[in-house]
Amino acid sequence: MGVAGSGKTTVASLLAEHLGVPLAEADEFHPAANIAKMSAGTPLTDEDRWPWLDAIADWIRERAHDGGGVVTCSALKRSYRDLLGRDERVFFVHLNGSRELLAERMRGRSGHFMPVSLLDSQLADLEPLAGGEPGLELDITDPPDHLAAAAARGLAEFEGAQP
Repeated sequence: MGVAGSGKTTVASLLAEHLGVPLAEADEFHPAANIAKMSAGTPLTDEDRWPWLDAIADWIRERAHDGGGVVTCSALKRSYRDLLGRDERVFFVHLNGSRELLAERMRGRSGHFMPVSLLDSQLADLEPLAGGEPGLELDITDPPDHLAAAAARGLAEFEGAQP
């Protein structure tokens, strides 16, 4: 989880490969209307996000009964994370960094529909992981392979603590 430019896809790809499980990219679950809205520089509303989050939650439920998986998702708000983890054990990895670094990364990528102009709206909506939420926060200044390894260790600890 994390805002645009945090490295979700890169770290999730490494983690999924390490775990030997499927990877899903949350952007692939967006309806065309959401992509058009964001491409035009308009932030999504909660009403825009709920169907998208429901589709991701469906994928999580399917994978939970078939060996697990890794999915990228901004999961900006606690209510979104509650929906994503409602029916299954879900472990969140919050990739966090400075606005400056996030914006720099966003400016450096090509072919993505999310403009840098939406970064501030994402940061305004972001609710960091709170007590009782299963997960950990990682600093995106660390190399992606270190982040994936830390995520794998955190997940192993989480799974080991489950009854």
